Amino acid sequence: QVQLVESGGGLVQPGGSLRLSCAASGRTVSFVAMGWYRQAPGKEREFVARMRWSGDTTDYADSVKGRFSISRPRTLNTVYLQMQNLKTEDTAVYYCKANIVGGHERWGQGTQVTVSS
Repeated sequence: QVQLVESGGGLVQPGGSLRLSCAASGRTVSFVAMGWYRQAPGKEREFVARMRWSGDTTDYADSVKGRFSISRPRTLNTVYLQMQNLKTEDTAVYYCKANIVGGHERWGQGTQVTVSS
């Protein structure tokens, strides 16, 4: 059974940084890609960043390009989202998602990021 656990959220001032982690367990050999999404209060969940499990392709939402970076050390089943120059509009619950062979998906439980002075 695939399981994703996010961590690293918290309260940070505008201009600050945070690194989110998504630890994957289970049949990670079946993973095709991993992504980060976020949902702010009263808004739809939106795409933030994604990468192929092999690490050779990354993609970002325009709103975070140049500020956020998704990565996975090859020896770990953990995907990171490094967030820099955070803005108040980045406040949301951040979720990681695994795309699995066969068209399946698995979501984590989410971690809260609050950007406020």
